[in-house]
Amino acid sequence: MAFQAWLAFFGAAILIAVSPGAGAIQSMATGLSHGVRRGYWSILGLEIGLMLQLTLVAIGLGALVTNSIVAFNVVKWLGVAYLLYLAVRQWRSATRDLQEQVGTSAVGGRRALVLRGFLVNATNPKGLVFFLAVTPQFVVPTAPLLPQYLAIGATMVAVDLVVMGLYTSLAARLLHWLNTPRQQKIVNRTFSGLFATAAVVLSLVRRGATA
Repeated sequence: MAFQAWLAFFGAAILIAVSPGAGAIQSMATGLSHGVRRGYWSILGLEIGLMLQLTLVAIGLGALVTNSIVAFNVVKWLGVAYLLYLAVRQWRSATRDLQEQVGTSAVGGRRALVLRGFLVNATNPKGLVFFLAVTPQFVVPTAPLLPQYLAIGATMVAVDLVVMGLYTSLAARLLHWLNTPRQQKIVNRTFSGLFATAAVVLSLVRRGATA
């Protein structure tokens, strides 16, 4: 990939990462509930889900999913259902001391955070739409494809790690001001509403968005 093309893709990657979405909401909710260090386990899951989508596009399955009404809708509604599950889970979150919760670091919790992040991105067809719409503009068909997709993947992951890390850190800073159960309940229900909003937005995504 030529440097000019990579630079243009780098800009596109920043724009898509910064734009608020389910991944940003998940990062902020995790940062608030678990702190910055443990929040990166969720971000790791987000990146794995992102790379799964890029891999599907690279081998041609992404086009099959977006071109098939049934496959596209299955993925989309799985994503909607999972975001609604996260909304309910956040709404019903206990209002125990968040500082105490951040100090909890069980291995099983880390695995759950990775899985949660992975499912947020893996079940979101908007990622497939982005890769299918954007990557062909930066890939040279006559050149070896693997190095180009590796460069695209590395760029996306690097940018997303930084941006999601910033979202996580921003939310974690709220911990210093959340000292009462009432404050914690308000924040939990705010994030519940954000997850529900993301689910509604995802439900409105249409297959034709790839055009």
